[in-house]
Amino acid sequence: MINGEDTASGTALLLAAAPLGKGRLIDATSVLPTLAAVPPSILTRTTAATIVELADPTDPQTVLTRIRAAAATSGPLTLYLTGQLHLDHKQHLIHLALARTTPTTLRYTALPWHWLAGELKLRRPGTTTVVTDLVAAPDAWQQLRTEGLALGHGIRVYGRITPPPPRHRIVEPAYLRALATTWRSGANPPLAELHEQAVAQAGPAEALLLAVDHTAVPVPAAPAVPPPSRPHQGPAPVPTAPAPSAENTGASEEDPLPAILAAAHAGRHSEAASLAAMWEGWALRTYGTGSVQAIHWLEIRADLARLAGDPARSCELWMAAADARLARQQPPDDPAVEGAVDRAHHQWQELRDQDRARELGPSLVSLRRHVPGRRFGAVEAVQRRLELLHMMPRDGAAARHPEADGQRPFPR
Repeated sequence: MINGEDTASGTALLLAAAPLGKGRLIDATSVLPTLAAVPPSILTRTTAATIVELADPTDPQTVLTRIRAAAATSGPLTLYLTGQLHLDHKQHLIHLALARTTPTTLRYTALPWHWLAGELKLRRPGTTTVVTDLVAAPDAWQQLRTEGLALGHGIRVYGRITPPPPRHRIVEPAYLRALATTWRSGANPPLAELHEQAVAQAGPAEALLLAVDHTAVPVPAAPAVPPPSRPHQGPAPVPTAPAPSAENTGASEEDPLPAILAAAHAGRHSEAASLAAMWEGWALRTYGTGSVQAIHWLEIRADLARLAGDPARSCELWMAAADARLARQQPPDDPAVEGAVDRAHHQWQELRDQDRARELGPSLVSLRRHVPGRRFGAVEAVQRRLELLHMMPRDGAAARHPEADGQRPFPR
């Protein structure tokens, strides 16, 4: 190892894509000449290197084939991705737009992000690095702010996602350009250090930053059941879990939760959400849907959404956690079930978006009828607010009614 370089042969896949015409938000391909001027061994951090470049591809199947071929190589793989992300409103999935992508053809002309994640998760942990410089369309930006952008365990991810630019403006991939400029100057610091330098140079301040280097695959121990909370007492903290155990797998013994919480409390909500989503995905694959491990990470994601200031998403996730526990045949008066429903109720009361409150209200009413909790009048409180919301006009006037605005979550 010399200056962080691997002696094996590595592969770098440079993918730059954005829609042609007025739908373009980023001039993705403009950074390719700068990256092409960087020595290939620097891009792959190996002594021997293969470079594959895809500039404004049009067919998602062709892109998938190239990614699959790169992922099948045994040596280190580095993906450099620049382009724009959109949300498929039917399935609520993130897509990377390609040259022919339009809002109406997104599902057929863009690359689903989970396709990329699916190919990379098959690789040996610690051999894959993804460097991103992406801009998100408005719909995708709202989801990414709370859920992050997950790829999987054992993958290094560095980069940024910027919010949608003002109308009629096309942004530049300044983050990747800053990386390439540093490399062309002859410097080759560790990627984590280079990431910090590029972020400082590129901006903007509201960008979502990705800096995940969890290349080991830890095995979490069974989580402790979080104590219940009640809406009138305020939100509960993120449930905690014992430190993971290695179980003869060579896995890291580091508990990921402190790092996730640190990111959330530092305002790096995208990073925290991405890490939690990765762990939830790992728990689903390892223990199965409905397992206590998967529910544990679902509950952590719910509280991370609260910390990110997204009560609607937090409410949805807490209701999903309650439903999952009930599906495990946990009784309605189980403290963990009651706690999940109480937290969902509290987050719903915090909602100031009247339309979202109307959407989530019926599900919460149904759940509350099954899990009334220990506070008298909880079911009636949800029903009363929901009735008031439906009586109010949809222009925000409901927010002026103190009870419809959630100021009295329960009768005294």
